[in-house]
Amino acid sequence: MSAEITAVASRRAERRGMSEQDALSAPDAATLRKVMGHFCTGVAVIAAHDGDRPLGFACQSVVSVSLDPPYISFCPAKTSTSWPLLREAGSLCINILAHDQKDVCSTFAVSGGDKFAQVDWSPAGNGAPALGGALARIEATVELEHDAGDHTIVLARITDLTADAEGRPLLFFKGGFGGFSE
Repeated sequence: MSAEITAVASRRAERRGMSEQDALSAPDAATLRKVMGHFCTGVAVIAAHDGDRPLGFACQSVVSVSLDPPYISFCPAKTSTSWPLLREAGSLCINILAHDQKDVCSTFAVSGGDKFAQVDWSPAGNGAPALGGALARIEATVELEHDAGDHTIVLARITDLTADAEGRPLLFFKGGFGGFSE
């Protein structure tokens, strides 16, 4: 094995908390991204209000965890500048985007700026921003977080929710946005 491959494996092992041998056999990030691109997901904006301003970020890793008691999960990147601020607020509104909200997703997918200046929103029952036109809104309170590589797994207890029965979701598939026809 070349010194360069050994060095890469050593750095990867250290980042992932695994042996060099396991790091050598683990799939690389580009392959994982390509394979997981075959799994279609919905798109949401996770939002909170810190008392001074609304905060939010786009997220594709939203998962229903438990019906009784009601829990939901999502996974912000550790590089997120928004998540630490939302975490402090505690109360969230998870806005499930409708098929015609690609621009809303793009607005919340970037760091910085006043993202809410470009969208219609109002306070949800818990004070977190509920986006106009969202297909569904899930109010939740952060219960716990778990370190997971380059992301954090967040578990939140659902406190209230609403849905638009007539809408269709914005979908993300193979690096692009779209919808489906019925």
